[in-house]
Amino acid sequence: MRDSNIVVGLDIGTTKVCVVVAEKDEAGKLNILGHGRALSEGLQRATVVNINKTVEAIRSAVADAERESSIRITGVNVGISGAHVHCINSNSEISVNQSGVVNASDVRRFLEKAKTNIRYLDIDHEIIHVIPQEFIVDDQEGVLDPIGMAGTTMRGSAYIVVGMKTKIRNIRQCVEKAGLIVNDMTFEPVASGLAVMKESERKSGVVIVDIGGGTTEVAIYIEGAIRFSEVIKVAANDVTHDVAYGIKALYEVAEELKIRHGCAYQGGREEDEEVLIEGTEGRAPKSFMKSSLTLIIEARMMEIFELIRDAVKRSGYFDYLNAGAVITGGGSLIPGTEALAAQILGLDVRGGFPEGISGGIKRSINNPMYATVMGLVAHSFENRHTGHTVEHVASDGSEPTQPPDGQDDEETGEDGQKKTFTDRLKEWWEKL
Repeated sequence: MRDSNIVVGLDIGTTKVCVVVAEKDEAGKLNILGHGRALSEGLQRATVVNINKTVEAIRSAVADAERESSIRITGVNVGISGAHVHCINSNSEISVNQSGVVNASDVRRFLEKAKTNIRYLDIDHEIIHVIPQEFIVDDQEGVLDPIGMAGTTMRGSAYIVVGMKTKIRNIRQCVEKAGLIVNDMTFEPVASGLAVMKESERKSGVVIVDIGGGTTEVAIYIEGAIRFSEVIKVAANDVTHDVAYGIKALYEVAEELKIRHGCAYQGGREEDEEVLIEGTEGRAPKSFMKSSLTLIIEARMMEIFELIRDAVKRSGYFDYLNAGAVITGGGSLIPGTEALAAQILGLDVRGGFPEGISGGIKRSINNPMYATVMGLVAHSFENRHTGHTVEHVASDGSEPTQPPDGQDDEETGEDGQKKTFTDRLKEWWEKL
């Protein structure tokens, strides 16, 4: 039978494909039922370059998650990123209906006007989703849910995420060729923020930095809403390539050395030591000093954080980041990364691990490399958009039982509770 309280996140990254199956417990925390992971060789800089390899990786990761969770996955919330994705702040203003009380129709008109105000959206791009930043009813600012408020005008702004149609289509095609339904697409910097950011940080002002394999994603939250984001085309793979070039080693060897012996900050270096590289593919073994490896890694990581600093300052929000920065993603696991980030960014820095997980296989995904996929799960729950997500696999391996014809398997709110404003907002936008 289908279960509308279970969602699946799919992160198709440059170096790995991750899948997480989760449900919400009574306290609203995430219970992890299963996860899967596979090497990704079909993307470059978060953009699909090989359909077949990407499909193969998705199938492999999904199969692992299904085995661990005993659930057949049918639909997913997939992340999307890359330099082709950009975001637009769009202002909107409307007159409230004749009753003088804001209703659902007013909000729909507000969102529609925010959409039409994007004057330079060409035929090659499409809107991925819209994130309201604030509502102002007459002179009352900072309104999160305007419905039911009295007023004559409603204005505010929305953060509209736009991407190239062809690249979005390639992601969708890969997911569908793997036998899955795309329930939703989420901009990955938004997902990473949801996964690792604390509510107090969101309100105080924080920059979320997700260092992936092919791209580094930056998102700034001020007063509870996303205000700025950027995708930087320098990331962890570039560090590995630098190591391979610097010590004249195979890429796979350089990656292992980076993980086992790497350090991103010379200032935190302990006593120097010799590192031995075993010979591979008929090559003779060789050695080098660990300090040399640190110098190589530090140089590239410095460039990454300098680009992040430039992006943050360009946003105009640098002085409002009272909570500093949260660094996450697989590329943040190199020792010394937080210290280097603090020095270059000039902000307080902490590492970002997935938040709000209560149990299940929590230990398996309690890692920054799972920040994005956990954020995709969180985003699905936040928007109550599970769609056709999973089917329980029968113990005898037979096909799962389908609900009777005409039975509505759409989620109508947990425990029979009425939908939140976020729920309604999602539905309204989809009808525009």
